[in-house]
Amino acid sequence: MPVEPTPASQPTVADQAPKAAKPPKAGKVAKASKAPKAPKLRVKPVRDGFTMPEADFALIGTLKARAMSAQRETRKSELLRAGLHALAAMDTPTLVAALGQLEPVKVGRPKKGH
Repeated sequence: MPVEPTPASQPTVADQAPKAAKPPKAGKVAKASKAPKAPKLRVKPVRDGFTMPEADFALIGTLKARAMSAQRETRKSELLRAGLHALAAMDTPTLVAALGQLEPVKVGRPKKGH
């Protein structure tokens, strides 16, 4: 005699129907659709080397320490870039006066071993 399946073992029409979307919970806020952002243009950094007096190089360490005392970790390149922006904001006579205060440095790379 064949065994008939019990109603619990057969899928019902309600089980096969697609489920309706759940309403959002009261505590959660539905996300608003954001406007698509324009793709960020990546600027390729340029690597360069230069020579400076030891006193000026030590000044970089001093400025990094000042930034750290204000809870702002910084890199040497950030300090140099900030300095460039500060120089660019100066008027021409002030810029020339600041450049006149610098110690002259020999052009080129230092000899190895020194």
